[in-house]
Amino acid sequence: MTTSAPPSLAARTTDEVRSLLDDPLLHELHHGLGGPYHLLFPGRFDANAAAFREALAEAGVEGQVYFAKKANKAAVFVERAAVLGLGVDVASHGELREALAHGVRGADVVVTGPAKSEQLLRVAVLQGSLVAVDAIDELDRVLALAAGLGRTARVLLRRLPPGQPHSRFGLDEDECETALRRCSAGPVDVEGFSFHLSGYDVRQRADLAGQLVRLCLHAREMGLRADRISIGGGFAVDYVGADDWRRFTEEHRPEHYHADKTFSGFYPYHSPVAGADALRAVLGATPAGEREPLARLLKAAGVRLLAEPGRALLDQAGCTVFAVQGVKERDGYAVLTVDGTSLSLSEQWFESEYLPEPVLVPHTEESDAGPFPACVGAATCLESDMISWRKIPFPLRPVVGDLLLYLNTAGYQMDSNESPFHELALPPKVVIEHPSDSVRPRWRLDRHP
Repeated sequence: MTTSAPPSLAARTTDEVRSLLDDPLLHELHHGLGGPYHLLFPGRFDANAAAFREALAEAGVEGQVYFAKKANKAAVFVERAAVLGLGVDVASHGELREALAHGVRGADVVVTGPAKSEQLLRVAVLQGSLVAVDAIDELDRVLALAAGLGRTARVLLRRLPPGQPHSRFGLDEDECETALRRCSAGPVDVEGFSFHLSGYDVRQRADLAGQLVRLCLHAREMGLRADRISIGGGFAVDYVGADDWRRFTEEHRPEHYHADKTFSGFYPYHSPVAGADALRAVLGATPAGEREPLARLLKAAGVRLLAEPGRALLDQAGCTVFAVQGVKERDGYAVLTVDGTSLSLSEQWFESEYLPEPVLVPHTEESDAGPFPACVGAATCLESDMISWRKIPFPLRPVVGDLLLYLNTAGYQMDSNESPFHELALPPKVVIEHPSDSVRPRWRLDRHP
């Protein structure tokens, strides 16, 4: 039995989403589509991209923003990247094909990921894309491909973070020197350096960026171009308020979860420095061993800064909608079953929980007042397939036919792990737009069969 009330953790949202809560559109879409679905808000993507560009401009730093496509498979975000002149970060031949097909120029694509396939490298070289080289054997393949195609490959050399020596990404100091020597005599243009850094620590990212600036100066002494660095992604998203997050982390305990479920850790759902402000913080930080902020180091060295945000460009750019199809009473709480699976809310598959709580959208005005604690299970026969283990304190008693709107799921949540388990259809993506000549929002499917 639950002996204390489970803490609430309301998600930040936007006026655009709030306006939909009282609009019959949400229930109409569920009826018409016949199951769960995702909402996409391209206007938010545009605003986030503008904020990142503004951060570069304020610091007086030349640079390029790339959308990390792995964060969401929707076509609309790549389409917006093409229209806005953003770059796109891809890690597979399929992602590269999608970017090119939706109008992104080959020169505006950066190809990341380890041990890239021959097909991916070949198309990247032919299209003039920038390739982040992760290993010596990969560099040898790029050199051979470029020579065979009669092209000059554009490359960044990915540096292994000294503070994360066990990372499987990047070249250590000796390998980096070997790579520079091979590049100086091969059909490649070394445009600079990059790194893959886990976590959201601003200081670590600034310190490593400062080291890459020095690497650029060293490479130039060898006759190489080296005029840009990529600091990757790792720009946090602020999902919930500071007080709510503090209270939640202090009060939550196993009894607040179905089956007393415990977790090893959670995403930092509150971040005091997030999105474009995190980029500002990196540019304003003074790297270890330096006397000036990173922005001044970049300008003095004539080095451009590349950033590859994924989640941060998708902040508030999407939501996920499930319908309640069963309510099972337990001792002090209920288990709701919805018409989708946790494959559409990926955090569960990383042994964690998506903590920002969903908004209940009733289909009737005759609901009992809460709070009414309930966890959320999926429509499968797997005991572990829980969308929310947490006993969420809903303000009303959920009933069959109500909708649960999980907020801010576009970044890595809504489609990273989706699979048609039990032959359940994948939730379609619905693009929501607000044209100036219409009072109500308009919608369209992101992709047609």
